Amino acid sequence: MNLSTKQKQFLKGLAHNLKPVVLMGANGLTEAVLAEIDLALNHHELIKVKVASEDRETKLLIVDAIIRETKAEKVQVIGKTLVLYRQTEDRKIELPRK
Repeated sequence: MNLSTKQKQFLKGLAHNLKPVVLMGANGLTEAVLAEIDLALNHHELIKVKVASEDRETKLLIVDAIIRETKAEKVQVIGKTLVLYRQTEDRKIELPRK
């Protein structure tokens, strides 16, 4: 599923008041972190993840790996915070049409 610009703007507005539900520690991206992100996406659809990396390129690699492994859509990255969206079967969030 590819999100349109309109849908991303809508999700950014919803994500604005959210707090990060997954905080990556010093161990980086582990199986446990991926499992926690997957669980949070199943429960909430739209989440924030705090990526603990000072190096910009490392952070981008981690973000790409999270997106690839969770099959989620990247809504935006601001600083160290990644906003992810993955639609569930019961569709908690009704997206605007493309």
